[in-house]
Amino acid sequence: MNKTTILLALCAWATIHAQAQKITAKTDVIDCGSVLYERPVTVKFEMQNSGFAPLTIKTIKTSCGCTSVEYPHSAIPAGDGFTISATYDARQLGHFMKDVGIYSNASDKPYYLSIRGIVVEELVDYEGTYDYTLVDIKADKNDIEFDDVTRGDMPMEKIHILNAGAKSITPTVMHLPEYLNAIVSPTTIAPGRQGTISISLDSRKLRDYGLTQTSIFLGMFPGDKVAPEKEITVSAVLLPSFTQYTESQLENAPEILLSREYVDLDFGKKSKKTELVSISNVGKSPLDINSLQLSTAGLKVKLDKRHIKPHETTMLRITADAKVLRNVRTKPRVLMITNAPGAPKLVIPLNVK
Repeated sequence: MNKTTILLALCAWATIHAQAQKITAKTDVIDCGSVLYERPVTVKFEMQNSGFAPLTIKTIKTSCGCTSVEYPHSAIPAGDGFTISATYDARQLGHFMKDVGIYSNASDKPYYLSIRGIVVEELVDYEGTYDYTLVDIKADKNDIEFDDVTRGDMPMEKIHILNAGAKSITPTVMHLPEYLNAIVSPTTIAPGRQGTISISLDSRKLRDYGLTQTSIFLGMFPGDKVAPEKEITVSAVLLPSFTQYTESQLENAPEILLSREYVDLDFGKKSKKTELVSISNVGKSPLDINSLQLSTAGLKVKLDKRHIKPHETTMLRITADAKVLRNVRTKPRVLMITNAPGAPKLVIPLNVK
């Protein structure tokens, strides 16, 4: 046996040995949602020995005495699943997040699980309406708008949901771009029970000023398939900040004036319609239209000038397609981002008749 063969054999043995026992979890974090004060809540983590040799749990440590655990004390064969139960005593009001550290023969370091939620004195159900259906879930909205955001803002919006199906579900938000984060509470929702989806925006990760649009999807369980009936649209409008402007700069800034605040689109028997909006700079320095965007399909715009000198006027042409607009779910509008401190964002709503 030559040196190369011996080295390859040693590498293969080391790889197998390193993965002899391996802990994996269906989820590392379980959200309990709202929990009643002094009503202990128990969660079950679905685990698996994904290695090639028996797994032995030596001990489990919790972040405080308020959490107790139950786990297998005998060896777990390779490939077998097992359950770890964690119970929180709920003796303190407010938000909680408790860690569970699993010490085993799989690693010198513990494998961590977490449970979180909020302890309340009284459970209060959402009393609004659920006007939208996302497969087995009813929701109070299927569209989120983060308007008037400046760089560094981290706003959050909530979607209230109801499990309208006959089985418990584990809602999962899919296709999240890097600038969005989603938390579903509780992690598992029983039939007829309510929950929330918290969608937060990290404006630092938005690429450009103006409108950014995307679609995310709500699955009924991890690994669910993406489908149009599970779609939630999310838009964000990032604006430039003028907080560093001096008083002199503000006094001599550009100022925008539109001939119309909104546009009525009365197509009659026509398939397309063009409307004009004049844009004037009534300020003391040049006005720049940095971004000109449309909220939906079925629209086209043409702007004669993007750099408008003081006391100068330019024309915006808006062309709309009746057939396309009557089938869109988003309200049609034209969005402009400018260098005018008094109007960094201008929206022209389009009313389709």
